[in-house]
Amino acid sequence: MSHEAASASDGAGPPGVPSDPDVPSDPDVPSDPDVPDLYARMSYLRAFEERADSLYRQGMIHGPVHLGLGHEAIAIGAASVLRHDDYSIGTYRGHAHALARGAPPEAVLAELLGRAGGICAGKGGSMHITSTEHGYYGSYAIVGAHLPIACGLAWAARIRHTSQVTACFFGDGATNIGAFHEAVNLAAVWRLPVVFVCENNWYMEYTPIADVIPVALPAADRAAAYGLDRIIVDGNDVQAVRRVVGSAVAAARGGQGPSLIEAHTYRLKGHSAADGGAYRPADEVARWRERDPLLRTRKGLLQAGLPAAALDEIDRQARDDLIAMTERVLAQPAPDPATAWTDVWDDGGWQWRN
Repeated sequence: MSHEAASASDGAGPPGVPSDPDVPSDPDVPSDPDVPDLYARMSYLRAFEERADSLYRQGMIHGPVHLGLGHEAIAIGAASVLRHDDYSIGTYRGHAHALARGAPPEAVLAELLGRAGGICAGKGGSMHITSTEHGYYGSYAIVGAHLPIACGLAWAARIRHTSQVTACFFGDGATNIGAFHEAVNLAAVWRLPVVFVCENNWYMEYTPIADVIPVALPAADRAAAYGLDRIIVDGNDVQAVRRVVGSAVAAARGGQGPSLIEAHTYRLKGHSAADGGAYRPADEVARWRERDPLLRTRKGLLQAGLPAAALDEIDRQARDDLIAMTERVLAQPAPDPATAWTDVWDDGGWQWRN
């Protein structure tokens, strides 16, 4: 298979974090007619995550919250090439992926706020967002644990002959977990219809990924060990993500087996909402902020002739929708304590079964 690829340049910053990421200084004029819609969807994800960040800082969201600020192009670009019956599965940084697949934003926000109308009945919180009816088979708090599950979903599609594809998202830190290697190896041996997407934001929590790997790139430089192509994509370019993931999805659906894609991106804030990110050099953060996926897409659309006022209206509407949504969700009750005993097992109950 032929895939679009790019290499991150070496730099003077921390090991493994390019000081001059492989992103053009001037965005390309959009070649995809869907880019205005992709921008609107990314803008909504940005507004949602910024709202979640604000609510967390006000003490309204309890428990860990891991935001996808800066990762929007990966979530939207990938989701845009999946069929409605395809599978997605992700990490605790999963709000964006669930929303990108069509999960109701109000139900996701209610889950974060621990309300009865939450997408997991207000019992799962930020790290466990799941919406199987929208093809999103869960956010997983255990690093790397969901990669074998992605193989299971892909195997189910294979034996049922449904031509469904599984998209599995994980961070750079997961590439040092045994389950990553086991899952990618199994997928390659069995030629499973799964697309593994490493969202490399250069830090595994608070540690630069380069400090703990013997190769330059955590996923791409290990692909050959499993007989897979070395595929790298600019994760801040929604058009590039759409093309590269789209090619991998088509290959998987056509029986050509799995792909391992490394998407280069950067979190705009800390590992979690509670993390100030002081371990990252200020100049590094500033350089990557200039490559914000929304700013890049906006510049391209402006170059293509879309009025700035139209883009401003998209952003304003997203923010206004989230403000009104927050008021509605906060008016909802907390879950009934009795529901703690429901849905422990797939039959809806809690009693142990042999």
